[in-house]
Formats: sequence, structure tokens, C-alpha cells
Amino acid sequence: MAQQKTILRALAGETLPTPPIWMMRQAGRYLPEYKATRAQAGDFLSLCYNPELAAEVTLQPIRRYGFDAAILFADILLLPQALGADLWFVTGEGPRLSTITSADELAKLKPTDAIHDTLNPVYETVKILSRELPKETTLIGFAGSPWTVATYMIAGQGTPDQGPAHALKAENRAVFDGIIERITEGTIAYLSKQIEAGAECVKLFDSWAGSLQGEDFTNYSIKPMQQITAALKEKHPGIPVIAFPRGAGTKYAGVHAATGADCVAVDEGVDAAWVAEHVQKNGCVQGNLKSSHMVTGGDALVSETRRICDALSGGPHIFNLGHGITPDADPENVQLMIDTVRGS
Repeated sequence: MAQQKTILRALAGETLPTPPIWMMRQAGRYLPEYKATRAQAGDFLSLCYNPELAAEVTLQPIRRYGFDAAILFADILLLPQALGADLWFVTGEGPRLSTITSADELAKLKPTDAIHDTLNPVYETVKILSRELPKETTLIGFAGSPWTVATYMIAGQGTPDQGPAHALKAENRAVFDGIIERITEGTIAYLSKQIEAGAECVKLFDSWAGSLQGEDFTNYSIKPMQQITAALKEKHPGIPVIAFPRGAGTKYAGVHAATGADCVAVDEGVDAAWVAEHVQKNGCVQGNLKSSHMVTGGDALVSETRRICDALSGGPHIFNLGHGITPDADPENVQLMIDTVRGS
């Protein structure tokens, strides 16, 4: 059955008459059923660490829309927490972490083999989903890519320009490299356990890759993704990997070869016709409708969805947004997008 799943067929390089579709952050705050389940959990982290409820919110958009894939409901900052960072969420403001900016703080992080004590509930969520998802639906596991996770660990929160991480990189490269190395090792172990629990594909989210310039982009976005991908494929032969160095611009063109990923997800900053010419020739691509169309809907949503599908119809393509759906999106616009992609 796995070979018949449309997402896995696209990831294997097959060009399908209708692209399979899923949506980043498809389990989330735009859905009333998600809000009800989160209220039941009490808070965001409690939801992430409750396998039954985390599986429930992962399944909600599958029941409502019939997406071709479900992505595990979790958060990229669970790994730093498992490594020993304090993590909490401030309502209306987002995550906060204890910072890692010195050799002493780096040395206090837990060893990689200790992360599973914290992350076991996530693996249990994957096991539940692998049993309960429809047989045609692919289960995607994920993690944050090391550069993006490091920006949060160094700053203690999200920042507009990732300035604190860039500053540490310039001022104390040894500590910065040590943080990247620890996250890379932890990510390999974390994703490997997700695969063992039933994930059929994994995705690396490098949400802040676009702020890395020159050799830094290669050294801190691409190389860690390559290292993670190679390690996972060695341990789990055939496992498909999706790489998403958001904001890469023209540098998307070399990402398949440089990372070893089976699919490159692209954001809305690059045109689909350019992607077809420069990226899709190297393998499957995923993307790249602007998330704001899920808010505004209408004819613009339909025409842009059709344009992307047409532009990428000559090769393997997974339809998705260029970034995650936002809380102010209209669930009806999601259905309109799906109907447009599927031609109904």
C-alpha cells in the first residue's frame, strides 16, 4: 500500500496527473476543532506531550479535508527542551527558552541519548497516527533544522533578523559550532525514532535559512541538512526526506544535490515557473501558494493555485503553501484550494 500513496510516489520522482496536497500547519489555530482540543489540553506544551490529543489534532484536518498527508503535531522547540533548555510559551507572544551562549552553558546540555526520556510522548503520537490514519494518507515526521533551532536557543525567543545567533557566530565560532553540532546529533536521533515509530517521510524546516549569506548558508543550513539526511538514509534505507531552506531564493537550485533530499520545499518568494526550470529538474518540489490566499480566498486563490499547478505539471510536485497557514485563515478557503488542485 505504501507504494500507492501519492505523496510517496511524488517523492520517488513520479509525475502525477494531479499533484498530491497537504498544508504546513494544517493542524492548527484556524480550525475550531483544534481550538477546542487545545482548550481541553490546557496549554500548548501539554497538547504536544499528550499523545492522544496530539494525534487527535493531527487527524482533524485529514477528517475535514482529506489531505494526502498528515504531519505530526509537535513543535521544533521540543528538541532543545529535551536537550535541557527551559521552554515555555507566553500567550500572544510565542516561545521563550533559557539561552545557550557560552561554553559552560553548552557543556550543561544533556547527552543525545538522554533526549528520548522527554520525547517519548511524541513517538507515541506517531505510533497512534500510524494505526489510525486512512490507509492512503502518508504520515510525515519533522524537526527544525539546526540553524533555525539554534537561533531560538541563542536568543531565547524568535527574533526578526536572528541577530543574536549571527552575533554569536561572529564572536565565538567555537561555541556556535558546538551548538549546531549538538542540535544536528539530536535531530538525527529524534527523527530516527519518529521513523521507527511509523513516520513514512520526514521534513527539515529551516525557517530562517534566508538570513544566512555566502558560505554561512552552505555551512549552517545546507551541510547540517546533508549530514542529517545521510545519517537517516543510512539507518533507514529508502526513507524520503524533504528539505525546506526557507528564503533561499536562487540558491534553491542546488539544494537537491547538496543535501541529498528527495524533495525541496520552496516558499512563495520564488516563481513556480522558475522553480520548474531550475529546481524541479533535479527532483520533486513542494509548494508554493502564498499563505495569505487562505485568508482572502476568491478568484485570486483559484487562479494562483491553477498557475502553480500548471507551471509544475511537468515533473514531480507536491502542492503546498509557501509557509504555514495563519490563524486568521478561513477554513472554507482551504477547501476551495483543494477543490481547485483536484479539479472539482
